[in-house]
Amino acid sequence: MELFSYPQGLDLLARWLHIIAGIAWIGLLYYFNFVQAPFVAESDDVVKGAVTRQLVPRALAWFRYAALVTFLAGLVLLIIRLEQGGLEILGTAYGFAVLTAGILGTLMFLNVWGVIWPNQKVVIASARAVAGGGSADPRAPGATRRAFLASRTNVVLSIPMVFFMATSAHGAFLLRESTTGERTAYWLIFAAVLVLIEGNALIGLTGGPKRPLEKIGSVIWAGFILAAVLFVILRIFAGS
Repeated sequence: MELFSYPQGLDLLARWLHIIAGIAWIGLLYYFNFVQAPFVAESDDVVKGAVTRQLVPRALAWFRYAALVTFLAGLVLLIIRLEQGGLEILGTAYGFAVLTAGILGTLMFLNVWGVIWPNQKVVIASARAVAGGGSADPRAPGATRRAFLASRTNVVLSIPMVFFMATSAHGAFLLRESTTGERTAYWLIFAAVLVLIEGNALIGLTGGPKRPLEKIGSVIWAGFILAAVLFVILRIFAGS
């Protein structure tokens, strides 16, 4: 059973689960935003109610637990790397890339469990109450809006997240080890960018006309632009 000896076996198992769960998580994220949301927006109230009561709970169960497994498996991988290379590894090209991807993924995970799921529970419960002859929950429209904004934000974050995951494994030649000052500057700028983006999920506008990040095309472009901006910043402070 040498294949599953520590840490090589655990690393392999965690990486396998991380990839499988990540495919399910991001795949469902794109399904919700690119397929289900436009379909529901064009449907009548009967169809919307059926989707919310029957389809959404099933899809969200796979969605949130795939996010959980992805997060936990990624955490195990990071712990293994830190045990092997020490904290010094965070100052390497690999460390910069993998930590950037990990922070983006963690923020997405927190959006799933802390914003999207709690608000969707309100929406689902309201739809079931209406179907049973009761009244709609007055919180449902606001909850729908909040979950929608968080989901759109996660799409934006997912594009640079996947890019930096790939960079950690295949793009280390683009980066170099950095000084303490360079690392500090990068992480401060990175944190400021994330605060601005996450504000769209937590305190975004609740009414008015559609904003750019609510449109599918704009969301996709925003993700690629964010990936480019973060990569340029990283190259400035740790470019080879």
